[in-house]
Amino acid sequence: MRIALDGGPLAVPAGGLRRYTEELARALAKQFPEDQILLLSAQPIPSLDGPPNLQPWVETSRWLRRKWWSLGLPYRLKKHHVAVFHGTDFSVPYIPLVPAVMTVHDLSPWIEPWQRDVSPRVRRRTPWLLRLRLARKVVTPTETIRRQLIERFRLPASRVVAIPLAAARVFRPVEADRPQKPYFLVVASHASRKNLKVVLEAWKTVHRQREVLLRVVGNVSGITMPNEPGLEILGLVSDPELARLYCGAQALLHPSAYEGFGLPVLEAMQCGTPVLAARNPAVEEVAGPAALYLDPADARPWVEAMLAVVEHTSWRAQWVERALARARLFDWDRTARLTRAIYEEIVGSNAS
Repeated sequence: MRIALDGGPLAVPAGGLRRYTEELARALAKQFPEDQILLLSAQPIPSLDGPPNLQPWVETSRWLRRKWWSLGLPYRLKKHHVAVFHGTDFSVPYIPLVPAVMTVHDLSPWIEPWQRDVSPRVRRRTPWLLRLRLARKVVTPTETIRRQLIERFRLPASRVVAIPLAAARVFRPVEADRPQKPYFLVVASHASRKNLKVVLEAWKTVHRQREVLLRVVGNVSGITMPNEPGLEILGLVSDPELARLYCGAQALLHPSAYEGFGLPVLEAMQCGTPVLAARNPAVEEVAGPAALYLDPADARPWVEAMLAVVEHTSWRAQWVERALARARLFDWDRTARLTRAIYEEIVGSNAS
């Protein structure tokens, strides 16, 4: 089968959409070597390390790039004899020349106040793509988002499938540099729903009592960060470096007020790092009993939990074991197999 994925998310340097697209593409190519996996994009994207049946392809025609979703992509799908298209980022072609699958990662484009973090184009476009059935099947990363999507857009339950994500294999227990001072880690972004302010407030209280750092990874441009001794803004880092940071941390702090899955939570757990997470349904579905859940709007329980992590070694050790056990339930190969079964279903129904 010749399968095309939206390669557009690979044009950005980091983030959950990029991670999802590249890991799914690699796993599909590995699990199904008889298939050809194309990553089609109107923007320059990098080549990916992977099997030879995985091929990025960038549109060269300026005119087709300008009309990508309406004309360029449908044209290329026919030109490349593609059997099925997977829109990995809330969209599918406007002209349904081949059967399509769409992934809806969460409902933040339609929920106040989080919708301000999302392109207005997604907010307008995705609902009518769903209502016109231009996506034969819709994939969500959790049952939580599946239920929300069905209710929001009145979709038939049989049309929406929850397929969990996984952490990349680079995230595993590794020998981390022994830090001079203990630290907590946050993987953040500029999106307001990531709720960075609650852990900044909690950490400042903890830091007055214990000499523990706060390291922030990710793109936090646009956020005014306090000039506090012990607060380290690391920006974007490589995956191997992020794995070492997870492994060296006292815990991952994940204060996000709304998530569709919460990949940093799973990445940290796969490294054997305890997780303190804001209480929200999708993250609780993913992490289960392997994370400690706290109020996203109140810094006080975060202070108590962070002090407990620092002061009680035995307390931390039990959360490490829980994290590793939970992370073993998720695997990109399984995600790829479940996803390809969706492709087979809609291609088969199209032929009949």
